[in-house]
Amino acid sequence: MRSPHRTDQHEPAPDHGDAPRNPYDELAALDDGPLEVTSLEDFFDADTAERATGEGDEREPEWTPPVHRRGGRRRRGRGRLSGLPLVVKAVAGVAVLASFVVLADRWAVLYAEHRAADALEDRLDLAAAPEVEIGGFPFLTQLVDKRLDSVRVTVPDVAADRVSLAKVSATAHDVRLDAEGLTSVRGARVPRLDGDVLLSFADLNRELGASQVTFTGEGRDRVRARGTLPVAGRDLRLRAEATIQRDGERGIATRIGGMRLDIGDLATYRPGTGPSDGLHLTPGAAADLARETRRAKALLSVPAIAKRLGLSDAAARAVLGDDGELAALTGSPRFAREARNLNLIDLALDNPAVLRDLGLDPDLLDALSRLTRPVLADRLSLSFELPEPEHGSMRLRDVRVEKDGIRVRLTGSQLAVGGS
Repeated sequence: MRSPHRTDQHEPAPDHGDAPRNPYDELAALDDGPLEVTSLEDFFDADTAERATGEGDEREPEWTPPVHRRGGRRRRGRGRLSGLPLVVKAVAGVAVLASFVVLADRWAVLYAEHRAADALEDRLDLAAAPEVEIGGFPFLTQLVDKRLDSVRVTVPDVAADRVSLAKVSATAHDVRLDAEGLTSVRGARVPRLDGDVLLSFADLNRELGASQVTFTGEGRDRVRARGTLPVAGRDLRLRAEATIQRDGERGIATRIGGMRLDIGDLATYRPGTGPSDGLHLTPGAAADLARETRRAKALLSVPAIAKRLGLSDAAARAVLGDDGELAALTGSPRFAREARNLNLIDLALDNPAVLRDLGLDPDLLDALSRLTRPVLADRLSLSFELPEPEHGSMRLRDVRVEKDGIRVRLTGSQLAVGGS
């Protein structure tokens, strides 16, 4: 049904003259209802009346501003925080402030430890910087008082005589600083110091490695040495035992005992002047000598050896001239026992041919004659002495052999470091 007010689209638009055309007039012409809207004010008045009476088409729900979740959460959080008591807020603020203070204190400790390690490395001429650990909390208040509760210093390697001390650890107590601020510490005084020195077996094995000797602990105060020792171009098996004891207040002494050098399975050399010292045939070599006629004759042809075996010159000549007499002599247990008791080192220079027949190198025996007990003991010595400090005193308190090495406990008093 065409509205009586609608104008056909093919009909010419009415001429209103020069006045501008109102677009709402065309919209009113398209409406089929009885409501005639001739102006924008009439249109809004009609819409308001229709809302009041509940008439008209179904309307969209009234627009409300959107709620953004992130903003909403932030507002809710602020709301909960604003509801906290003032005391809780103050405690939280103090905790945050305390964390910053602790971080600043720990940073100052690390800085001071680093500076102290560098200073000790330079003054003690160390191969590497030591480890420094400053005890007590807080550090900054200790620095203001110029007094530290404790300072622990660990040096991994310190030279001492022929070997290196694997580790030196010392803790200084109640340290008094000579300083102005954190960066101007001139020195310190140490009223009391406790520490220990570890002379490790690993270092001993490495630094005394020219003899290829290894050291192991055996009991509380004994060290066992096993290995090889080069003598006159030959490697001789070495066995020895060292007893470790304190020597005065600053030194350690080593007493070497049970030293022996094995020349294969032929002979054993023990340095010294005792009845069992010298160069002796092994039981197996003495038994072989008793069974071998040629070597027995070579040994008995030396009058000095025959006399040590209890034979007179006439008896020795009779034995050498009769194989039956020789077999009877060498087959007796007495001969093998006496052959083991012979000290062949005395015959090294006078009878080289005889010893060569026995399988002993004369040059080797000559070198053994010069390898006396003091010389061999010096090669195996583990002795050392603590340096004497310029100020204060340092002394050993205890010496003990442990699994990893020799541990020496020490103590000091009234020590001074640096400019103090």
